[in-house]
Amino acid sequence: QVQLVESGGGLVQAGDSLRLTCAASGRTFNSYTMAWFRQAPGKEREFVAAMRSIGSTNYADSVKGRFTISRDSAKNTVWLQMNSLKPEDTAVYYCAAGRVLITTIRDDYTYWGQGTQVTVSS
Repeated sequence: QVQLVESGGGLVQAGDSLRLTCAASGRTFNSYTMAWFRQAPGKEREFVAAMRSIGSTNYADSVKGRFTISRDSAKNTVWLQMNSLKPEDTAVYYCAAGRVLITTIRDDYTYWGQGTQVTVSS
């Protein structure tokens, strides 16, 4: 079992930065690919970024160059650094964990956090 708790969301202006944090429980953190997804009102939950314990990453085209995912095995923590935020980044952001290779498919991830709201005003 893995429990995930996100934090760090908030209301910011376009062009600002935010860093989301996902704290994971459990002693097998390195076994999991960690990912961030987001869901805007009325839209499907979509992939944002993912990272394996060996360091490989993948990003959605919409955030490439602006967002950075990182993780620290000693702290069982994953971060999403979001720079140059845009109004279209407004969504609930979810942390996810799965014993998979890097994948953008939501159903491949087994564990999910409760989400944290990010709102970007223009």
